[in-house]
Amino acid sequence: MKTVVTTLFSIPLLLAQLSAAASIDCEHIRVGGKKFDVSKLAGRHNVTVHDTSRPPAEYNTTWSLDLCAPLKKIDGVRDADQCPFGTRVCGVVKSWNPVDDPEQKHVEVENVIPVAGNFDSSTGKSLDPKVTRLKEQDVNADGLQIEFNGGYYNKRKQRAVIQLQCDKERTGNEERRKRKRDDKEEEEEPSTSSLTFVSYGPVEGKEQMDVVRFNWRTKYACEDYADSDEAKKTGWGLFTWFILIAFLGIAAYLIFGSWLNYNRYGARGWDLLPHGDTIRDIPYLFKDFSRKVVETVSGGGSRGGYSAV
Repeated sequence: MKTVVTTLFSIPLLLAQLSAAASIDCEHIRVGGKKFDVSKLAGRHNVTVHDTSRPPAEYNTTWSLDLCAPLKKIDGVRDADQCPFGTRVCGVVKSWNPVDDPEQKHVEVENVIPVAGNFDSSTGKSLDPKVTRLKEQDVNADGLQIEFNGGYYNKRKQRAVIQLQCDKERTGNEERRKRKRDDKEEEEEPSTSSLTFVSYGPVEGKEQMDVVRFNWRTKYACEDYADSDEAKKTGWGLFTWFILIAFLGIAAYLIFGSWLNYNRYGARGWDLLPHGDTIRDIPYLFKDFSRKVVETVSGGGSRGGYSAV
């Protein structure tokens, strides 16, 4: 019986360990003796690649990725036209005919490519992340490489490789912007985006696999950023957490005590607060304490007016 109980209690712990192993903690990445925090890059990021190689139709592939959590569903879009639940990296291929539809009012979703994610409930494949330092590839490089797995498309395994390259002038959240041309039409400025698409295609080897690659310039990938003054200022220290927890604990105590006094004794006003008399006396106690401190400091070294004989 004891063995059965022990086994039952160990199941949640095992599941938690497996879940952690199949994910990535963006706030606490430690590799090669270095620590990184890329949590500021969390959220959906998109890169759109235009393809005109198959006339008369034109194609756009929008690659979406989220380093820290599964991509959220897009409201108003059919499930069949967007990435499945649990996806971290995904490509959506759309097409239109520029002759018949120059304003792209009738864009068709051609393919949805789930590259990486945790798909335990569908295909049984997991994210299986791998994080390495770029210095392992080039001693002069600075940054991280993150590999995500789990996707399956056209009977081929999928993988995403994201190179986070150190750029102290960029946060990594600089998105692709629009600019006006002389004819008042808008076009994109690809150079302004920190996240860029590199390639997508098969890799050499025995395994049937397609890999999508991205480059991402950000200061959070710099090996010395975690120890910089900027990082320390933006992070919460131990003392800040202590103050926050103490404040929340006191607030919870007062709220629960007031609720208990109201329901049990029908208390009103100051009587609602637990230890209300003590709380009301706090200003006077503080005043007395301050006066004693002042008297002690100002009378330090005094022997009550007597001098040694």
